[in-house]
Amino acid sequence: MSGAISYAWRDPITDEEMVDLVRSHGGKAVAGWWSRVKEHSLGWVGARDGDGALVGFVNVAWDGGAHAFLIDTKTRGSHQHRGTGTAVVRLAVNHARAAGCEWLHVDFEPGLRGFYVDACGFRPTDAGLIRLTPPAAERGPEQASA
Repeated sequence: MSGAISYAWRDPITDEEMVDLVRSHGGKAVAGWWSRVKEHSLGWVGARDGDGALVGFVNVAWDGGAHAFLIDTKTRGSHQHRGTGTAVVRLAVNHARAAGCEWLHVDFEPGLRGFYVDACGFRPTDAGLIRLTPPAAERGPEQASA
């Protein structure tokens, strides 16, 4: 595996590559997810190593106007803590700005504050959230596969 990483806006990414990337860091991959999601995106950033393997990703969803939403930031387990995640976010910020977006939103769990606030430059804000589905631990067997 080569050490050089290349970054591309709207990189052609297959669903199979996304499943592999999610699994590489212990995430639960859902086949077909990327094929369904990408049509709703302003764009996305793919990071590839010198061999062409997908090692980083971030998606930029948007409302078609002033607001864009950073979602699904992912870095291959073997490439974490090397600046790949920060670089994909930086490129996504630049492209959202170039598209005329005024705001780029991101939600994150407290453990990722250092990444999003300190490394990527987001500022903390108040926000609201409603959970629309019960946590997995509270779902019955008939809901677990939904």
